[in-house]
Amino acid sequence: MNGTRSRTAERQLSCHQTGIACNATDTYLTNSKPRDGHNDTENKMLNGLGGIGDMAKMMKAAQEVQGKMAELQEQLAKTVVIGESGGGLVKARATAKGEVTGLDIDPSILVASEKEVVEDLIIAAIHDAQERAKTRGQQEMAKLYESLGLPPDMKLPI
Repeated sequence: MNGTRSRTAERQLSCHQTGIACNATDTYLTNSKPRDGHNDTENKMLNGLGGIGDMAKMMKAAQEVQGKMAELQEQLAKTVVIGESGGGLVKARATAKGEVTGLDIDPSILVASEKEVVEDLIIAAIHDAQERAKTRGQQEMAKLYESLGLPPDMKLPI
């Protein structure tokens, strides 16, 4: 045989020359090209481990997802939502992450005898703002998941 024969052929030739029986497990020695910049030895090792060589690709994808999640968290911290109560007499501002950043209370309701009503309206406006923030965050996460090819309702451990 010439210098271009495969290693399988060399292995089989070696087996036949020595009188040792070749078996099917010898066929993993092929003349395949190295993949992804690995040398032949690395490829044999990675193939023997059931394709664990794709772990690097998975890790890269995970880092990409992590980066996009960090960007989304920054965006949510800058996004403002407004919750209302009392027909707009009380408004609460919050980030899309749920952090209350301000209140706007119509002065017409600031009457000492209506203190409990005002307190209830403030709490209701805060709850409304927090609910809007939660909804906005879920919408943005669904968009991110969809852009990554994941189901929009998927829950990641983050």
